[in-house]
Amino acid sequence: MTPSRPITLASRMLEGVAIALDSLQANKVRAGLTVLGVAIGVTAVIAMGSAITGINLSITRILESAGPKTFFVQRYFSGGLEVSDGSEELSPWRRMPWITTEEAELIRRLPLVREVNIGEYAAGPVSFEGIDLKSVDVAGFSPTWPQVNGGDILAGRNFTPIEYSAGAHVAVINDKAAESLFPGRDPIGKTIKIFGQPFQVIGLHVEAASLFTNADNPRLAIPHTAFTKVADFERGWMEVAVVPTAAASTVDAQEEVTAALRSKRGLRPGDPNNFAIVTQDRVLEAFNKITAGFFVVMIALSSVGLMVGGVGVVAIMMISVTERTREIGVRKALGATRGEIMFQFLVEAATLTLVGCLIGMGLGALIAYGIRSFTRIPATVPLLSVVAAVVASVLTGVLFGLYPANRASRLDPVEALRYE
Repeated sequence: MTPSRPITLASRMLEGVAIALDSLQANKVRAGLTVLGVAIGVTAVIAMGSAITGINLSITRILESAGPKTFFVQRYFSGGLEVSDGSEELSPWRRMPWITTEEAELIRRLPLVREVNIGEYAAGPVSFEGIDLKSVDVAGFSPTWPQVNGGDILAGRNFTPIEYSAGAHVAVINDKAAESLFPGRDPIGKTIKIFGQPFQVIGLHVEAASLFTNADNPRLAIPHTAFTKVADFERGWMEVAVVPTAAASTVDAQEEVTAALRSKRGLRPGDPNNFAIVTQDRVLEAFNKITAGFFVVMIALSSVGLMVGGVGVVAIMMISVTERTREIGVRKALGATRGEIMFQFLVEAATLTLVGCLIGMGLGALIAYGIRSFTRIPATVPLLSVVAAVVASVLTGVLFGLYPANRASRLDPVEALRYE
């Protein structure tokens, strides 16, 4: 008697994969529904994971442009989503005093603070020689704003501290505003009207567009001292960006700013701060809380898809066991163990869900490409989502394939060989 050739684990896996692919071709409708369920679940994981990664990347780039040690002083910072009906109870910022320019100047004079930039924002009309832009983003800044906001001044210059103190009507416009107002012309030195008031363009600023900067829309910066006189804006929401000195740590600078503001506002030792110190970590933490909700939706959608796929696996594998009863009987008669039969059917089940996973990853990557191409979200397929999708789909195949695989392994070889 010739000894049977040892069957390696790899060869049994390849055999199971081949049989599973044959089942896909032989039972296109049943197998297609199984694959579709898994593909939908994996598509949700890849697409939403890509979008969330892109949003977090946008936030990180904005914070990096402000400098690693920069933090912000604001009237109020929620740190997450809040619902307000306008009442005092659900509108805690009403109890917070406005941040003032005097307080910003106090912060600027602190020993551990290198620079301060104040900023308030509005949207309003800007015009030049018959060209009217109805709603342009207008920012009132300190002269240090390029150091905090990032970007480069390609032509002309920024406004000087003297122009800032004097409330001069000068403006630095971005490249999109220049293209809209001065197509084919040099904007430097031209006089535009902002909120109906004449301003001289002294600089051209360029900044990479991102999800939260609106840098691909017309926008401009003017001295905050002029902004408060000409702009129509919601008062009370001035933000102060604080850049510590090179020798100071962020924590030490925050403590100094907090002590100075508490002293100026007359807060007693037990009183809570009536202003917000917002670090970059707090901003990231807030956005992580928001994106956590999207993760819950992502997990729910993918779970439904994988459950549908798992039920399909059970159905198609039970049919496969029935159709291949004699084959199972022959293999057992030739010495195949229960474990080998079970392993073969589990590989087939995992292959079915893995095919759905690959299709889902392709669709998810396509959606991520669309998000990246047609929105300002730099969507990128995260490696963790790919690994999670593969592991989840294989586990789904194995778990839902256990019952039919166990049934196949328990078949009596004599009865199986008699099966017609």
